[in-house]
Amino acid sequence: MYVICALYHFAHVPDPVAVKPALLELCLAQQVKGSLLLAHEGINGTIAGSRSGIDSVLKHIRTLPGFSDLEWKEAQDDEPPFGKMRVRLKKEIVTMGQPNVDPKAHVGHYVEPQDWNDLIQAEDVVVIDTRNDYEVGIGTFEGAIDPKTESFRDFPAWWANNKDRFHNKRVAMFCTGGIRCEKSTNYLISEGIEDVYHLKGGILRYLEEVPVEDSTWQGDCYVFDNRVSVGHGLKVGPHKLCHGCRRPILPEDTKHPGFEYGVSCHQCIDETSDSDKMRFRERQKQMQLARERNENHLGSIQL
Repeated sequence: MYVICALYHFAHVPDPVAVKPALLELCLAQQVKGSLLLAHEGINGTIAGSRSGIDSVLKHIRTLPGFSDLEWKEAQDDEPPFGKMRVRLKKEIVTMGQPNVDPKAHVGHYVEPQDWNDLIQAEDVVVIDTRNDYEVGIGTFEGAIDPKTESFRDFPAWWANNKDRFHNKRVAMFCTGGIRCEKSTNYLISEGIEDVYHLKGGILRYLEEVPVEDSTWQGDCYVFDNRVSVGHGLKVGPHKLCHGCRRPILPEDTKHPGFEYGVSCHQCIDETSDSDKMRFRERQKQMQLARERNENHLGSIQL
C-alpha cells in the first residue's frame, strides 16, 4: 500500500532555494513521489510512498525552523498516485495574489468536523465554497454558495462584488484540505469581517471523521492526485481525469463524441486549438512509449 500524504504549513522560510536540494534529494532517495511547493510563506503539497519513506520526509520537514508543529492528512491506495517527484519554488504556496494576506498573523475561527453541521445550518450563517468551479462541480456541502471562480486568485474580486449580500451574516468557508481558507479568512478579516469560520482540516478531514448518516456533504471531493476524487471514508470516487484540461470526468463521459484519451473531453473540446490537440496527442504517444519501455525493462529483469 502507498501512503498518500497531503500537507501544508505557513511559516517564514528565509531562503527557499537553499531548502530545496536536501528536500528533493531525500524524497528521491526514499522513492517518495509527488509535488511540493516551497515559498517564503511556507510549504504545500501532496506526496506518496512507503510508510518509512513518508515518515523520513515528514521528519525532515519538521526539523526546519518554524515547522515543528507541521500537520498532515493521510490516505492509502494500492496504486502509485504519482509518476515523479517535484519540488518547485513559488511566490505563494497557494496563489491568491494578495501581498498583504498573512495567515501567520490571524485566521478565522477553526471549526472541528463534528461541529461543522450545526454551524452551517444556523440561520445567520452563510457558507462559501472557496474552491475552483470544476472542484465544486462534483461535490459540495448542502446549501453552500459557489463563487464559480476559475482560480483562487479570482476570489477577492468575487468577494468585492458580492459582500453586500452577506451583511449581518457570519461567514463559514471551506476547501479541500484547509489551506485556501487560511488565506481567505485572513483576507475577510482584513476586509472588516469579524465572524469568520473555517472547517479545520477541510473537506478531507470531514469525510474521514463524520459518518455518512450524519453528513451534509453531497457528491465527491476532487483531489490533486491520480485518485481524482474521494468520498466518505476517503474511498476513491468514480471520476477520471481529462489530461487535456485537468478537469474530472465520469466513466460515461468517455462515450461523449468530444472525448479523446489524453487530448480532450466534452468540457474542453472547444477550448483548445487543433495545434494544441496535436501537441497533446504527441505527448500521449511519448508517455505510452515510455510506459512500454519501462514494462519491457522490468520484464527483462524478471527473466
